[in-house]
Amino acid sequence: MDIGVLSEVRLEATLDALGSPTRRQIVRLLAPGPKSVGEIAAELPVSRPAVSKHLRLLETAELVAHRSEGNRNVFQLRRSGFDSARDWLESFWDDALARLKLEAENDWKAERTSNSNLRSGGEDG
Repeated sequence: MDIGVLSEVRLEATLDALGSPTRRQIVRLLAPGPKSVGEIAAELPVSRPAVSKHLRLLETAELVAHRSEGNRNVFQLRRSGFDSARDWLESFWDDALARLKLEAENDWKAERTSNSNLRSGGEDG
């Protein structure tokens, strides 16, 4: 599978995983640091089995990872899992900045030309 296709697959998995408000809330809960399934479930209005299902989907999308501590599963964010979404969003920002720069340069050139014409017109008259 080529890099472009792989990147597109990761982007789709990331966006699909983040499409759920519950999964986005889980990501917010994990942002400060690792939490057990029970700690996450205690802060959400869904059952513990539902939280486990959401965590499995986030793990499949490589957005979270878990480790076992005794009989508890502790989850944490995999920051690298967000790279494809960040890169995709940054591409819009890069394009917008490039267009803004072009507009500013064109406005500056037009203003210089206009001022130059005014000066040369004023000197002849």
